[in-house]
Amino acid sequence: MSIREEIERREREYLSGRAAFSDSTRGRAIKSAPCDIRTEYQRDRDRVIHSKAFRRLMNKTQVFLSPEGDHYRTRLTHTLEVCQIARTVARALSLNEDLTEAIALGHDLGHTPFGHAGESVLNEVCPHGFVHAEQSVRVVEALENGGRGLNLTFEVRDGIRRHSSGQEAETLEGRVVRYADKIAYMSHDIDDAIRAGVLTREDIPPHLRKRLGDTKSRRITAFVDALIENSGENIGLGPCLSLYEELRSFLFEAVYFNPAAKKEEGKAREMVRYLYLHFTKKPEGLPPEYQKIAGEADVPRAVCDYISGMSDRYCVAVFEGLFIPRSWA
Repeated sequence: MSIREEIERREREYLSGRAAFSDSTRGRAIKSAPCDIRTEYQRDRDRVIHSKAFRRLMNKTQVFLSPEGDHYRTRLTHTLEVCQIARTVARALSLNEDLTEAIALGHDLGHTPFGHAGESVLNEVCPHGFVHAEQSVRVVEALENGGRGLNLTFEVRDGIRRHSSGQEAETLEGRVVRYADKIAYMSHDIDDAIRAGVLTREDIPPHLRKRLGDTKSRRITAFVDALIENSGENIGLGPCLSLYEELRSFLFEAVYFNPAAKKEEGKAREMVRYLYLHFTKKPEGLPPEYQKIAGEADVPRAVCDYISGMSDRYCVAVFEGLFIPRSWA
């Protein structure tokens, strides 16, 4: 018996009957020989971690654009926090941690530079629309690995596609990641806002601090406990959902729409808009791999692929190279 087969045997012995078992995956678009050491979901996790799109997350905005300080979240650290929360919940519910981890690590691979500001601009200007969850799937199916994609299993791709809104994932593991994403950004965005001086702990409504705790750790624990206690045949927060929604509404008003937090966002939006308009008019300026997509699919699709893959600083560099005069030497 191989190491992989022993892991699969243990899954059958120890995991809940509601878990997604590695040996019952719906498989990959392109069949490949099994690994002697890793299960299919473990292989998917490794493919995501070694992808270029995953590495670029370190220089993509979470909420605060180009913050001066090493402790603000980026899209990468957000992803790692989502992964940690999701694995904790999956373990407590006896679900498949490897599948949960693979989905969590891949869920934001298609996110734009400058966070949701970049996403909203591409959604406005691209005739196809733009949703980062769908783009994350496109990254793993068609853009990574020289256009061959990562050839991930159906369950991982489904969890990535449905992590944000709309239909729920087919697996409970995918649904866990969806809630872990909410819990993570809710908690760390408050933490970053306090660090930035946009919020104080006392600004959070007193009854929410009393019910959920007045620190990041306590808030995460309160939501994770609620998720575990109220999940079974499905995944949910139960009565704690109303507290989550109230805290989310507070965050939108106090942070996400706060002029102090978003003072540079208008510049970022216009930068993305200018780049989109420029490259749709002059697709010959795209890198070769995106020119190929423009020829095989269409120009707007190729331009969205190119821009959404940029890190914040690369986006700024491309913009400066195109529109900012350089000193003559």
